[in-house]
Amino acid sequence: IFFRVHSSKPLKMLSRVAKRAAIRRRNQVFGLAARCTVSTVFKAQDTFDRRHIGPQENDIRAMLQVVGAPTLDGLTNKVVPDPIKFEGSLWEGPAMSESELLADLKSLGGKNKFNYKSFIGQGYYGTKVPSVVVRNLLESPGWYTSYTPYQAEIAQGRLESLLNYQTMVMDLTGLPVANASLLDEATAVGETIGMALTQAKFKKHKFFIDSRMHPQTIAVAQTRADGMGAELIVGEWEKVDNFSDYAGAAVQYPDTNGAVNDYTDFFTKAKAAKCLTVCATDLLALHSLKPPGEMGAEVAVGSAQRLGVSLGYGGPDAAFVSCIDSLKPIIPGRIVGISKVVHGDEALRMALQPHEQHINGEEATSNICTAQALLANMAAMYAVYHGPEGLKHISSEAHIKAKALAVGMAELGHTVVHRNFFDTVAIELKSMSADDYMKRAVEKGYNVRKLSATTISVALDETTEDADMQALLECAGGAMALPELRAKAEAMDATAGLARTSAYLTHPVFNTYHCEMEMQRYIYRLERKDLALNTAMIPLGSCTMKLNAASQMLPISWPEFGNLHPFVPVEQAAGYQEMFARLQKKLEIITGFDAVCLQPNAGSQGEYAGLRCIMEYHKSRGETQRNVCLIPISAHGTNPASAAMSKMKIVIVQCDAKGNVDMVDLKAKAEEHSHDLAAIMITYPSTHGVFEATIKEITKLIHDNGGQVYLDGANMNAQVGLCRPGDMGADVCHLNLHKTFAIPHGGGGPGMGPIGVKSQLAPFLPGHPTIKTGGETPFGTVSAGPWGSPSILPISYAYIEMLGAEGVRKSTQVAILAANYLRMKLKDAYPVLYTSENGFCAHEFILDLRPLKAKAGIEAEDVAKRLMDYGFHAPTMSFPVAGTLMIEPTESEALFELDRFAEAMLLIREEIREIEEGKADRTNNVLHNAPHTSKLLVGEWDYPYSREKAVFPTPWLRDNKYWPTCGRIDNVFGDRNFACSCAPVESYA
Repeated sequence: IFFRVHSSKPLKMLSRVAKRAAIRRRNQVFGLAARCTVSTVFKAQDTFDRRHIGPQENDIRAMLQVVGAPTLDGLTNKVVPDPIKFEGSLWEGPAMSESELLADLKSLGGKNKFNYKSFIGQGYYGTKVPSVVVRNLLESPGWYTSYTPYQAEIAQGRLESLLNYQTMVMDLTGLPVANASLLDEATAVGETIGMALTQAKFKKHKFFIDSRMHPQTIAVAQTRADGMGAELIVGEWEKVDNFSDYAGAAVQYPDTNGAVNDYTDFFTKAKAAKCLTVCATDLLALHSLKPPGEMGAEVAVGSAQRLGVSLGYGGPDAAFVSCIDSLKPIIPGRIVGISKVVHGDEALRMALQPHEQHINGEEATSNICTAQALLANMAAMYAVYHGPEGLKHISSEAHIKAKALAVGMAELGHTVVHRNFFDTVAIELKSMSADDYMKRAVEKGYNVRKLSATTISVALDETTEDADMQALLECAGGAMALPELRAKAEAMDATAGLARTSAYLTHPVFNTYHCEMEMQRYIYRLERKDLALNTAMIPLGSCTMKLNAASQMLPISWPEFGNLHPFVPVEQAAGYQEMFARLQKKLEIITGFDAVCLQPNAGSQGEYAGLRCIMEYHKSRGETQRNVCLIPISAHGTNPASAAMSKMKIVIVQCDAKGNVDMVDLKAKAEEHSHDLAAIMITYPSTHGVFEATIKEITKLIHDNGGQVYLDGANMNAQVGLCRPGDMGADVCHLNLHKTFAIPHGGGGPGMGPIGVKSQLAPFLPGHPTIKTGGETPFGTVSAGPWGSPSILPISYAYIEMLGAEGVRKSTQVAILAANYLRMKLKDAYPVLYTSENGFCAHEFILDLRPLKAKAGIEAEDVAKRLMDYGFHAPTMSFPVAGTLMIEPTESEALFELDRFAEAMLLIREEIREIEEGKADRTNNVLHNAPHTSKLLVGEWDYPYSREKAVFPTPWLRDNKYWPTCGRIDNVFGDRNFACSCAPVESYA
């Protein structure tokens, strides 16, 4: 837009001098100059690009020679089609060094009122994160650089921790099944609407939600209901008499104003009418209050944020869903289950539906892919460290503080609204307004919540101290004697007979590691079981497992970014707001879009938000009939799932023999649906690892037939600085910040999926009920927090600022070089399935292993498991083509590591050749028996090959051997014998 307004010529037609001048003017207008002091004469020595990019200059020259290109520019000129090449620099100015970046973020963080205490509640609470968990888990690359545990044999550590999380949730909620985390509490409630509709077989379309649930939860639920064609009824739970029309009903316990209610009769009546009963709850409260399951709730949802996860200005934090046993086939998200290995030992794996949306597409019950594994592990370790007694004490103290405040406020003449409460006290003020009280509180460094003109609520927590209690009382009219208040509070009953009596967290894991030394050892013992980026490269195609640099990660545990409540006045988060603005502008330039929204807290949420923007756009033009979404058959499984959740009709487009979109089929279907075409969802470069030369033809064809173009940004790591989605004709694109922009995968989350849009879609960007965000006419709300997961955004901000315009472009080029280098190394041993017309791939490529099944009885899974013996995580297996491996090395892997991986793959091919030639048994061989554990080396050896061949197939393994924790897992047994909690205590007798 800037160049169209400020220049009579397109940017590519300007001279080099004029182009630089235009970019300089653009940068000045958008405020993109560096915000810290960058040394340009005596330059900093701690520059980042040479640390982030693995191959050094001499390595790059050697790699270019192998792939047959003179320079990086020469290579990418061959790979990226001419019509979409981006000309010029993204922006001017030097990149920050690591020390300059940290100083810049420290300055930004200092603009946040992080020393204020927020007792706002509304689903977010202060907590004390144990230092042993911060140091040994949150800040440990062994935990934060691991991938989702699809390869369970090398993920037993984090699977055990997630099983602990599930067990904790099941025990506290009183329900027998729980998942291994969801994105946030609000989206968890949204997911239960889908569960309710599914259980009702879509014969009922109404869902009841109590008006005293958190506002952000109601907003997300309304958005989800609209997208699914359901009717959300918001009302008061006490007034519901007839449940026969409702597929489900949800309440909050304690409710958003703090009241504790007994829902037993409500749940009984609802279930009698076959209405799914949902209870949003607080895990800390459930150490003191009767569990939802004991009241009759069939589903419980909530957040584990206050169990040792910082506020983070709204996220990330781990949510959960637990349910009765009969609902386990439709519970959203991942579930860790217990299975066994081929040798008979017990082992853990993801159960039931680890790829549910990839398998079922538009029939999936959820589009969830990334969850919040790292935060779930933190919450689990918080429970392990404190144990049931410690947690009960923290819960009881929060309750006593709330009762003491209620007593004090009443003695000062104010009215406590609810008789029964846990930690949140609603107070009707006497002789002062809510604004008056809040002004006094802010002057003392506190935030509370305004419920009405004369009513506030105060949510107390683990961090509340004597001085805080006195200050809150002083704001209401006077100081009190705290010992007397505590004595009165201890004698007071505020739970109406709903005090918890059932036992919980009885498993030994929650009753053993309570001293720091043992806790540290337990965390490290689990870490050692897993393979993460601190062990070896993880060449997962379409996952972009690149460096998560230490300098990028440091700020996420700073109080300047961790201590802010998401609903503080915006002016108290000035540093965050400034960082958001800078990051959004850089992302707009990188993508070629007119606006960027940061709210979606996962790629799946970005997909959903983008499609909802498109549907709202068509609605605004009076074209409500436009509901058809064209999706190539090679698409990610989340694409059709997201489209289905947006009430779209999915039409599949075929691919040709070269893996490209079949233009004949696309043209026929676009024209057939010209009256009702809403959008196309297309991944670029394609999931087949190729820059399709017809992308501009595709986008034009869709636009000519009235549709919008959704570009899946999963493969953005091949685009940055070389081409831009907005220039190709895309109208919206989500960005996986946990891929391209270096947020770590965390073993399955957190992630961020912001969307970029063209100007016509900007008015419909998602908003929020508490803090104004988004477009002028937002389609709804997609995340509990206004900005998704803000506390991890400094990672992507740091990535961009430390690489600069030249560095992000070079990173893309080296990522493409690394993929083509490995392609050349492996192409004679394994067929490469797809390349461009000139024989190159993009940043990833697919090896076809299907011929090996007939020749040697070997499948992709066998190669994946054998790679574990070589100390590697397998590439993406059987996606997007069954029987293949998709490899993406990224720019961060050094030439040494690339060669090591290539050597392993070539040696495995020779092992397969031994089977083909009859030198090795067709069934009893090193591939079928892989992986081999250290346990196998002890005792009798029953294999027709040596121990050395099994575990030391190459000399470099002798110096640094990663041992898989368990042998190959029996997946079928795990699903047939489902168990998703820690083994019962009796099994330890």
